[in-house]
Amino acid sequence: MAITRFSPSPTGYIHVGNIRTALVNYLFTQKIGGKLILRMDDTDPKRSKQEYTDAIVNDIKWLGIEWDEFYKQSDKLDYYNEVKEKLVKDGYVYPCFETEEELGLKRKTQLQRGVPPIYDRTSLNLTEEEKQAKLDAGIVPHFRFKLDDDEVTWEDGVRGNVSFKKRAFSDPVVFRADGSPTYTFCSVIDDIDLEITDIIRGEDHISNTAVQIQIFRSLTDKLPNFHHLSLLKTKEGEISKREGGFDVRALRRNGIDPAAITSLLARLGTSDNVEAYTGYQELIEAFAMSKFSHSAIIYDEKDLLNLNRKIIAHRDFAEAKTHLEALNINIDESFWLSVRENVNTYLDVADWDEIFHKEFHADIDAADRDFLKQAAEILPDDISNDNFKDWIKEITNKTGRKGRDLYHPLRVALTGKESGPELSKIVPLLGVEQVKERLNG
Repeated sequence: MAITRFSPSPTGYIHVGNIRTALVNYLFTQKIGGKLILRMDDTDPKRSKQEYTDAIVNDIKWLGIEWDEFYKQSDKLDYYNEVKEKLVKDGYVYPCFETEEELGLKRKTQLQRGVPPIYDRTSLNLTEEEKQAKLDAGIVPHFRFKLDDDEVTWEDGVRGNVSFKKRAFSDPVVFRADGSPTYTFCSVIDDIDLEITDIIRGEDHISNTAVQIQIFRSLTDKLPNFHHLSLLKTKEGEISKREGGFDVRALRRNGIDPAAITSLLARLGTSDNVEAYTGYQELIEAFAMSKFSHSAIIYDEKDLLNLNRKIIAHRDFAEAKTHLEALNINIDESFWLSVRENVNTYLDVADWDEIFHKEFHADIDAADRDFLKQAAEILPDDISNDNFKDWIKEITNKTGRKGRDLYHPLRVALTGKESGPELSKIVPLLGVEQVKERLNG
């Protein structure tokens, strides 16, 4: 059975790039009847927070992604230390005594000399007496995994053959001086223990894979399959959870339907067309790792809003009510059915609700009062989206106004706002009598 894992670090709110990885893992296992494990890689004691763990779990649930097992790396710290001690005895892991400042100076010197900033293994060459002297002096070591100089190669499920010749990296730190293990180390141990068959993650982990394959081989003869997805980018640059604006939490608060997110992210970077789906069945049926490209992928929020508009337009009230109430928007079914085809997000419904149901007041300029009364006089007895443009054209012919001089006073009179939903959609929903009343002040 195929077993995959989604393993976010709870050091911030989860963004669309992370969710895409979770979604691909989910679709992969659903397609072939496998198992998905949700694992929190929370061994960084300074940056990992429970609030982020809770938020990640809630966001994944909200998107409808289901997992079979849940783990936190912080629950296994003693075990990671046991494995480290074993690898020290086996000669794979060794203590290092340089401080961060000393390592930084070495890297700076190497860069100035034009050589790769790879750790020079000074501590590996210390005698037992020299090591003990440093320990006696109160220097607490960190630990590194000793890489060999063999070529590292694997057949990637997305990128094809990937190869790193000789030792292209520093010996990775597996345990920090404060006694905490690193992601590079814990991830391998857990992938072995959980019998992960397929690791699906972003291309930013390719160099990690080259290193982790050697750690795998120090503990087992069996390697998982690796699949590295291209990263999502915007036209301005890379997406980061630390910059904000792309996290699922923000999209949720901005009135995006979860189905719009999954519909977009499931197809981005594949040969399939992006379409609006309200469930997972079609996405699962069409899924195949072979469809993913390793070319750069642009994430455009306009595409998300376009899908969101299409999905919301077909949501029945029972489906929409949960999302609306989460945003403190309380409306009835008849109102929802009237406005759902005229909103881009669930938040837009609040604008409609305020326009139609809240206490109304408009500050109308004296210079616009006669114009508005003329607009009311020529209002058709039955106004709709179809004849709205005819009404506007007749207003122009009678008053000479057009553009902002026409639309702005109409909007203020009808909605009390400087901006909002399109007037062509507001007017039919207000109805002729209400429109005339507001235009006449």
